[in-house]
Amino acid sequence: MEAEFINLTPQNVASEHVSCIIRTKTVHQGIEGKRQWLADRLKEGHVFRKLNEKATVFIEYAPCETAWTPIIGDNYYYMYCLWVDGAHKGKGYASSLMEYCIADAKEKGKSGICMLGAKKQKGWLSDQSFAKKFGFQVVDTTENGYDLLALSFDGTFPAFAPNAKKMEIESNELTIYYDKQCPYIDQYIQRIKKYCELDEIPVNWILVDTLEKAKALPCVFNNWAVFYNGKFQTVNLVDATYIKRIIKK
Repeated sequence: MEAEFINLTPQNVASEHVSCIIRTKTVHQGIEGKRQWLADRLKEGHVFRKLNEKATVFIEYAPCETAWTPIIGDNYYYMYCLWVDGAHKGKGYASSLMEYCIADAKEKGKSGICMLGAKKQKGWLSDQSFAKKFGFQVVDTTENGYDLLALSFDGTFPAFAPNAKKMEIESNELTIYYDKQCPYIDQYIQRIKKYCELDEIPVNWILVDTLEKAKALPCVFNNWAVFYNGKFQTVNLVDATYIKRIIKK
């Protein structure tokens, strides 16, 4: 039987499970934050498509103009996440989701699709080697190893906004930019807060809660970004072990 996929809509977003976190049976603050974030984004053309069962199998993308990331891409889609996990790997679901995104972009007359990558594959970013099989190529880079990959339909290419390549801030304190898109973020915030309180480490939390703030960020961003000593560190969700390591450098 052919797999059934569904898209989240303003009508079903409150009742459908969010594929990112499926194991919890209790109310999860991160999931509810994600639902609200999605409810506000769906009317902007944001797409969240998932396997119609309780599984971590989904793709999430949006028009680059309204994507919460400092990338300039006229008439492009920005792909936040393509994730197939666990027993659902190897069944062709990732290809089906990518093919849907490509077909959707072409149907809507888009110039192409782009996504964040890196010289070396990083956790919490979609598999760039998989994307390259569909024709994605590196079209822009930062000095510290992040790439912008794009699949162009018309020969035009997106780029990192100039501010995204700055990778520096004035404060030397541990500074973390975040939004509510990823349901895991709340868990990581609580873990880092606990560690920093115990070790009396100052930390500056900056909630990115508007499109304008996201577009103006001084670094690459997919929903999370860490700075220390004024320097950008990572877009990965990190735990106390990572924080301890960068502070002791």
